[in-house]
Amino acid sequence: MATRTLDEARSAVKSACGDVRDAGTSDDVDGVTPSLVARPASTEQVADVMRAAASHGLAVVPRGHGTKLSWGRPPERADLVVDLSRMDAVLDHASGDLIVEAQAGAGLADVQRAVAIAGQRLSVDETVPGATVGGTLATAASGPGRLLSGTVRDLLIGVTVVRADGVVAHAGGRVVKNVAGYDLGKLVVGSFGTLAVVTEAVFRLHPIPAARSLVTRDVATPAEAQRLVQAVLHAQVVPSAVEIRWGDGRGAVSVLLEGRETGVRARTAATVALLGDGATTATGDLPDDWSRYPWHGTPATALKATFAVSGLERVLADATAGGDRIDLRGSAGAGVTYLAVHETDVGAVAALVERLRRTCASLGGALVVLDGPADVKAAVDSWGPVPALDLMRRVKHQFDPARTLSPGRFVGGI
Repeated sequence: MATRTLDEARSAVKSACGDVRDAGTSDDVDGVTPSLVARPASTEQVADVMRAAASHGLAVVPRGHGTKLSWGRPPERADLVVDLSRMDAVLDHASGDLIVEAQAGAGLADVQRAVAIAGQRLSVDETVPGATVGGTLATAASGPGRLLSGTVRDLLIGVTVVRADGVVAHAGGRVVKNVAGYDLGKLVVGSFGTLAVVTEAVFRLHPIPAARSLVTRDVATPAEAQRLVQAVLHAQVVPSAVEIRWGDGRGAVSVLLEGRETGVRARTAATVALLGDGATTATGDLPDDWSRYPWHGTPATALKATFAVSGLERVLADATAGGDRIDLRGSAGAGVTYLAVHETDVGAVAALVERLRRTCASLGGALVVLDGPADVKAAVDSWGPVPALDLMRRVKHQFDPARTLSPGRFVGGI
């Protein structure tokens, strides 16, 4: 951006929210360095910033805590980062209605602490430490708890967003069964910040269960993992989550049971019998790494695999068929797993992606490269075939015809 143009843009954005600075390398968006960073403190200031950006032709990337900012593809350009970290308040907690309203920059952990006072929880796993409400919505991040409670998309009942042109839009509300109007909230979930900037969200809550136990059994083969998962899912133990872990040629199946103490006790005994010799039981707090993605803190290519639950054995077998160095974790009960691929050879990574993509497609799912080194992203199709791509492009054009928001980060260059 030319100096004069940048100065004009900086002045306009600063008039909109006051807190504006020049960007540095720590503000990179997947290797692309922006020119400016703005930190608005309200939805109204976000709207003013977006109007200023639109009038100066700035490409904008929204950011929370930046925990998943490298997911997807690198943006074609990123002139302005809209940092929502100042918008970190839990705005309202209507405990009697099991509803919480929070700003997009609020951390999931902070929301949980706020609602726990009333014995409630937002049933969304914190898959990456420090994840925010907005980032979780933008990437549709989920953990094994999705089996019983659904995903963040299912728990969202209201949302406030700012469009690329600075217009503020509201969808849904504070009533769980509110179905009036176009479901804008569901549309922006998983859109990687390419349709609008989420500023506030309203979620449905659940009571914190009185008791909890975690039953775990080590497994030596994909077939054994498949057998145990199917046994649990077809029994009457009603798990809150069934997590699979796999690495170094071995794995473990963990079954989370929650509810009333007497019920959990009985279902735990039944689950131990289902899993057989070697099953262990733990009660109380979950392990610190529960629901965490397997690549946290390690340089790796990050994959998301979805598939019919009955296909777990095939996915595990194909993931390791080439001797690839992987760690896998995810919701075996929902057919969603995440893989950290530690292979550094780009050709080997590409072969693994192609192999797993065929397997997942044959099982009614898909494989996505969420993140990875620059050479992997340059050589591998991150998204794979997307049947609804034409429709998605039309939606993008309706919301953001000038391609202001995160251009190129999402499927098909959206």
